[in-house]
Amino acid sequence: MGGTTDGGVHQALWQPAFVCLKLPGDIPSHDTLNRVTSALDPAEMERGSAERVVSIARLTAGAVVAIDGKALCGTREAGKKTLVSAWVSANNLMVVQREVDDKSNEITAIPKLLAALELGGTVVTIDAMGCQRSIAEKIVANNADYILAVKENQGHFLEQIKDSSQMLTADAVAEQIDYGHGRVKQRWCSVIADLSLVEKATEWASLQRLVRIESMRYRKVPGKIETEICYYITSLKPDAERLNRAIRQRWSIENRLHWALDVLFGEDLDRKRAGNAAQNFSLLNRIALNLLKQDKTCKLGIKGKRLKAG
Repeated sequence: MGGTTDGGVHQALWQPAFVCLKLPGDIPSHDTLNRVTSALDPAEMERGSAERVVSIARLTAGAVVAIDGKALCGTREAGKKTLVSAWVSANNLMVVQREVDDKSNEITAIPKLLAALELGGTVVTIDAMGCQRSIAEKIVANNADYILAVKENQGHFLEQIKDSSQMLTADAVAEQIDYGHGRVKQRWCSVIADLSLVEKATEWASLQRLVRIESMRYRKVPGKIETEICYYITSLKPDAERLNRAIRQRWSIENRLHWALDVLFGEDLDRKRAGNAAQNFSLLNRIALNLLKQDKTCKLGIKGKRLKAG
C-alpha cells in the first residue's frame, strides 16, 4: 500500500474501504435520503471529510493547490449557494471545501479553507478574487508559496504590473506549446524581479516576482486565432518554466472538478433546497468524484465508472 506521486499527494490509502450496511427494510426511498441529508450539519460533514482526506493524503513539497469557487445554480429561488474548493491537480483530488456565507463572498471563505490545510512547501494558486494582502500573508504564514491572479478588481495595482511588463526587462522567459483536440496553444511566460514600479510592494507578504502570461490559441476549425494576456504576482523565484506549469495546472480545477460536477453529476440541475441538502449532497458528489478518479481497476471514464459502481 505504499507509494507516492511526484509533486502531489500520497495516494496509498486511497483504496476505498467498503462497509456493507444491513438494510432489513430495503434501500431507503429518495425522500428519506433527502430528509436525512438535509438534516445533517454541513460544517460537521465538511470537517469529517477534510480530516479523512488530510489523514490519508499528505501534501508534498511543490504540489500545486488550486483554490476556486463554484456556484450551485439550481439550489435556491433567489441567488446562488457558492462553495470554495481546494484541488490538487497532480492527483485529481479535492482535499477540502467551504461554503461561502450568504451575505459574504469568497474572500471570507478562502482563509477558513486555508486554515484546514497543511500547506507547507506547496504552491497555492487563486483567481483574482483571492488577490488580497491578507490571503497572501496567511499562505506565507503556512510556509507555502502563492501565485495570485491580478485583474481589473485590483485596478491601480494591475496598471502598475502592466507598466512593469512593458518598461522593464524580464529576468526569465519560457515558452510552451500544446497540441490536441483540433487546436494548438502557445504560451509565453515572462517573469520580472524588479518591483520598483509597484507602489507598496512591501505590503504584500514575500512578494518576489511579477508574471505575465501571453497565450495564443489556434483552432483548426474554423481556423480562428484567439489571444489573451494575464498577469500574476508570486512569492516564487524567477523560474519561468515552473511558473508556466503551475499556472496552467490551476485550470485543472475548472476542467477536472467543476466541469465534471456540472456535466457528469448534473450538479447545476440539482434543485435541492430543503435544509442543508444542497451543500451536503455537493460534498457527497465531490467525495464520489475523488474515489472514481483514484480508481485504477478499469479504463472507463467517470460516467462509465459510476454505472459500473451502481
